Amino acid sequence: QVQLMESGGGLVQPGESLRLSCAASGFTLDGYTIAWFRQAPGKEREGVGCISTSGWSAYYLDSARGRFTFSRDNAKNTVYLQMNSLKPEDTAVYYCYAQKWGSDYWGQGTQVTVSS
Repeated sequence: QVQLMESGGGLVQPGESLRLSCAASGFTLDGYTIAWFRQAPGKEREGVGCISTSGWSAYYLDSARGRFTFSRDNAKNTVYLQMNSLKPEDTAVYYCYAQKWGSDYWGQGTQVTVSS
C-alpha cells in the first residue's frame, strides 16, 4: 500500500519540543520534495516549509524559521520536522506532502497541541 504516515504529535507545554516523522511505504522518497503543512481549527491549511530532494536546502515559514528544522533520511525513507520553542499558535494538525513531477502524496496528519 502506497502511503505517507506522520507520527510524533502530541500535547506539550509552551517552550517544549516535538519531532514529527513522516514515513513513506510502498514507494521511495528519493527524488521527492517534501513539504510540511499545518491546519489550525477554523483556519486554512498553510505551508510550514519544504526540504529539497537532497536535504541540503530548505525553506521555512517566517514564523517557523529558527525554531523548526526539516531533515530527511532517505535510507530510512523518512523525513522529520523538529519543532523547538513551541508556541500555542503552533497548535494544528500537521501534514507532510511528497511531490515530484507526475506524482504526489499526502499524509493523514498528526495533531500537535501546545498548551499550558
